[in-house]
Amino acid sequence: MPLVLPPRLTASARMIRDSARRRDLRTVQLPDQEVPEGLRGGDAYLHAGPSFADAVAPALGIAPLEAPADWLARLPAAFVRREIRAVPIHEAYGLRRPVFVKSPNDKGIPALVYADGSRLPGPDAVGPETVVLVSEVVVFDAEYRLYLLDGQVHTGSRYAVSGQLDLAPLSAEAHAFGSELLAAAGHTLPSAIVVDVGRTDAGQWAVVEANAAWASGCYASDPDRALDVVLRSAGPAGLVAERDSAFVR
Repeated sequence: MPLVLPPRLTASARMIRDSARRRDLRTVQLPDQEVPEGLRGGDAYLHAGPSFADAVAPALGIAPLEAPADWLARLPAAFVRREIRAVPIHEAYGLRRPVFVKSPNDKGIPALVYADGSRLPGPDAVGPETVVLVSEVVVFDAEYRLYLLDGQVHTGSRYAVSGQLDLAPLSAEAHAFGSELLAAAGHTLPSAIVVDVGRTDAGQWAVVEANAAWASGCYASDPDRALDVVLRSAGPAGLVAERDSAFVR
């Protein structure tokens, strides 16, 4: 089965592509969102951004997995260290304090600190019922990406220090926090997912966000082990396990 890729590849996507080729997995880089007849309805995997995945996954017969839109908001306070709500954007317009707002599973609403709700994209740009995550503003000293597979931390890396890109191996503390999270809330996630975690400026560990593995950069993670998670996260619909059926995008 081929691994299907988008027209433009990031450095991370090239690493995933090269890992696929090392295990003799055919790779197909599509020039646009048109799926060739020979790939339609067949067995394939996917590594691409959300908009490209939405365009090609149905024709490819792929079932991309992702976390529920309100997953972060439903986590126990001990794992997030801040107030987080999942609300329709029309409700967020009424906020009159600085908040961090983002789309749950894509980049439709830019992930930013907004001075108040009036600074969010307006109804001319987004539907009023569009769900957004609204969070207290928290400063993370260091942030890590965890690739999770079957309830275990499969690989990962540091990706930021004080908000700036800074790649390094996964720390023992980040791995331990990820394992603790999985023990408590692994059943609320698909079997293959990426979760970003970080250490706040108060020295506490917290979940930053969940991301679809098929759309995530691997940073300094082991690309071969990251590929394991990618393949499970966006493969043939007929191979989706029963426990993952509720997490199909």
